[in-house]
Parts: sequence; structure tokens; C-alpha cells
Amino acid sequence: PTGQSSFHIPELLAPAGSFDKLTMAIHYGADAVYLGGQEYSLRARAANFSEEGLRQAVRYAHDHGVKVYVTVNIFAHNRDLDHLEPYLVLLRDIGADGCIVSDPGILAIARTVVPELPLHLSTQANVTNSASARFWAEQGLNRLNLARELGLEEIHAIRAATGVELEVFVHGA
Repeated sequence: PTGQSSFHIPELLAPAGSFDKLTMAIHYGADAVYLGGQEYSLRARAANFSEEGLRQAVRYAHDHGVKVYVTVNIFAHNRDLDHLEPYLVLLRDIGADGCIVSDPGILAIARTVVPELPLHLSTQANVTNSASARFWAEQGLNRLNLARELGLEEIHAIRAATGVELEVFVHGA
């Protein structure tokens, strides 16, 4: 109908490098958190979560109406792929709301093994232009985390070029 705004309140997504940080993010209003397991995450300075810790984190967040996205954003070597499939199945089975990926091989495996799990592109993939954004959207990603260096005009141009969800950093790294 005419007169209605298409304004959308963005999701506030906060890092949760430990269970304490997860609870703080949730209690201070995050709509979603992202965190890493002990494998497959580039969040090396974060405490990261064991398998049981991932289960507990997802349960706690969901009990508070908050989504959990798990970073699976390493650039994988062949040896890293050995345990990837069961890890992705674990993330699906514990109810993760999505995975954040950067490696095309991990993306391809995830699309095959857990096709129902939403996939978000990590900022490590460095999307800086519309052609890149369209390429990643065509790969079946649900959300693109744009490069941190982009200005508002560049973000608007990418938004105009693709309908996929966009994520941008608004504070810090």
C-alpha cells in the first residue's frame, strides 16, 4: 500500500568470543551473536567454544530470542577438510542459525552437507564491489559481510546491485 515505509531495522550482531561475552552481548541487546568453535575459526584471540560450549551457547542464546552464527571462516588446507563434514552436521543439529564462511571449498562442502543451514560470507572474503557481491550471491550465500574499508556510497552501490542481505561493520574490528 501507498504511504508505507520499506524501512527495515537492521539486526544488531555482536561478537561472542567466550560464554561471558555471549551473555553480555545478549543482555545488552544483541539480536544475534557470532562465535567460533575450537576448529575452523579465524577468531584466534577469542576463547572459542568446545563442542559442549557450542551447544550451551546456542541453547542460551535461543532461550533469550537471540540468533547464533558460527564462524567457519578459515582458508582451509586439505588436512582441514578431514573433520569438516561432521562439524557442519553438528552445527546444524545443535541449531546454529548459520555459518560464516570465507573459503570457496568450505562453502561448496557446506552447501552439499547441510544445504538447509544459512551461509554468510565472512569479511575475510573482502567484498569491495558490486561484481563480487553478485558473484557470491550467485553461489547461494544468504548474507555478505562487506569489506570494512567501504564507504556509505560504495555500500549503496552494492545494495543496488544485489538483493542478498548485506552486513557491515559499524564499530571496531
